[in-house]
Amino acid sequence: MQSAKPIKQLRGRRPYVMAMMLGTALTTLAGSPSSAAEPSTSPLRAVTDLSRYCTTCWRNARLPPDHWADCTQEVFGRLLERLPANVWNRVLQSEGEERREFLRAIDTVKKRTQRSRARFHTSAVDEVADRAEENARRLAEDREAVARVAADVLTPRQRQVLALCAEGWSIQDIATRMDLKPERISDEKYKAVRKLHDVLNSRQSSLAS
Repeated sequence: MQSAKPIKQLRGRRPYVMAMMLGTALTTLAGSPSSAAEPSTSPLRAVTDLSRYCTTCWRNARLPPDHWADCTQEVFGRLLERLPANVWNRVLQSEGEERREFLRAIDTVKKRTQRSRARFHTSAVDEVADRAEENARRLAEDREAVARVAADVLTPRQRQVLALCAEGWSIQDIATRMDLKPERISDEKYKAVRKLHDVLNSRQSSLAS
């Protein structure tokens, strides 16, 4: 077990490396039966207790579980910048400055993580909205192109048949409305679709060449 002196020296030089070391120690301690036997003044026992406290905070704040370990290590890094590890056992035992530093570190990390998630969520929503807007724009352009072609190459009857079909009318209902045989309506629809298909394909081939 390390003494307070080398821990304080590390604190001044590489706090976040030390935090990662503490996080690794936590992973080992979590499944070790001997950790429960550590005295309440042990630095490793303090790290274990603080880690459990942090985990409860992340759960209550509804942070993603896969962020919990990183958030806890960041809290340790902040603590190492402000408190020597040999006083961490006081953090959960009193309402002194040590506890306030710990709670400030938790609050800072929690808010930063929440802001990061909010920015990501906003970005994702904006991206989906942009795609939907682009798809709607392209659909409107396609419909306009088809309408122009239809006005050029279809007869008024064929345009009417296609318009009613687009509205959900059945062949029989269209025939009744237009006072024609269903066979004639089907024929007009086929001819109209065939004309549009041929003209649009021809124009697309011309643009691609």
